[in-house]
Amino acid sequence: MELRQLRYFVVLAEELHFRRAAQRLFISTPTLSQQIKGLEREMGGPLLTREPRIELTPAGEVLLRSGRDILRAADAAVRETRREAGAEIPTLRFGLLNGIPPWLPTRIGELLSARLPGARMVLTGGTTADQLRLLDDDEVDLAMVRAPVTLPERFAQIPVAREELGIVMATGHRLAELAEIGAADLHGQELVLFARDSAVGLHDALLAELRTRGADIRLSESAMGHAQMLNVLPMRTDIVGLSSDRVAGLPGLQWRPLDRPLEVRYAAVWRSANRNPAVAAVVSALHGRLLDASVS
Repeated sequence: MELRQLRYFVVLAEELHFRRAAQRLFISTPTLSQQIKGLEREMGGPLLTREPRIELTPAGEVLLRSGRDILRAADAAVRETRREAGAEIPTLRFGLLNGIPPWLPTRIGELLSARLPGARMVLTGGTTADQLRLLDDDEVDLAMVRAPVTLPERFAQIPVAREELGIVMATGHRLAELAEIGAADLHGQELVLFARDSAVGLHDALLAELRTRGADIRLSESAMGHAQMLNVLPMRTDIVGLSSDRVAGLPGLQWRPLDRPLEVRYAAVWRSANRNPAVAAVVSALHGRLLDASVS
């Protein structure tokens, strides 16, 4: 039995769902299934039942308890051996974008641990503009930004995730009576956005897309961050903002989807010359996939 197989089994035992476990491990579902079948052959019997739903067998329960201990010991051995050998613990200095979905840095951390056991993350917060400055000053290795974003040639980027945006407003706003909001409904509305210089590309793209759809909106003279906007909106029934459905249910606020979905896209950016193995581990795992919130 390989540690890799054991790690696959432990994650599957925690999720009890092949697709979610495969996403968390950044492998395909068929690959995970084959690895688990191989492990079961080696163990001499089934470790889980698959119908009508996935459940651990008594043998699987035993392997889960022992497997967790083995993996913790193996990770500790790697850290202690590297420390004794004088090797640095791989560290990813991660630019944590303000207002990012809470699950997204968790996914990045899981990805890093799966590809580079023992590695750690050090977080630095900021806006998209802040993260680009931190990258340029070599204060972070990998930064999350909101796209679109114009980058110098020395930077590289890869798409990471996307999130639907809708309209957020005070509970007493007239648009709160609608199930969804169209361009015509936004006629004459004052829209509060973040400061343009914090994410120029996204700011301009959002306005352009809304106006292309025929939304005759007025950009508010007030510019503020997302948290500030959520504090102001309940006091004003004459303004609206853009947000994801993460705000649904907050006191004094109502969130409604747009009839044509509007998305914000997140990208990971790094300096092309960066040789940190932690960056390479994360970037290689991100190729060809978008992360989502379906894995906890």
